[in-house]
Amino acid sequence: MAEEKTSGIVPPKYDVNAKWDTCIDLTVRRFAYSSLAGAFTGLLFFHSTPDSSGSPATRWASVAFGAGVGIGSAYTDCSRIFNGSPAKLASPKISGTPAPQGGQE
Repeated sequence: MAEEKTSGIVPPKYDVNAKWDTCIDLTVRRFAYSSLAGAFTGLLFFHSTPDSSGSPATRWASVAFGAGVGIGSAYTDCSRIFNGSPAKLASPKISGTPAPQGGQE
């Protein structure tokens, strides 16, 4: 009876529901934390003092930038979760002979 229950379990590689749960959780957390980090950075760097005018637009821009960074990093990780790790780029081949200089070949 115990073997019947374990035979119906989907391997983690093919469990799409678990992948979606992981990606949604990852996206929400990264969006929230990076937006808060952007808000804190905006308040820290773009605060208004009597001699300068801290525009609310610049503070909102820092929040939007933080949110974009969070969503972008979550998108990258989710694409790795669904498609596996991306292919490694091959490094360029470097020849041992020096390049010709001064028009001489």
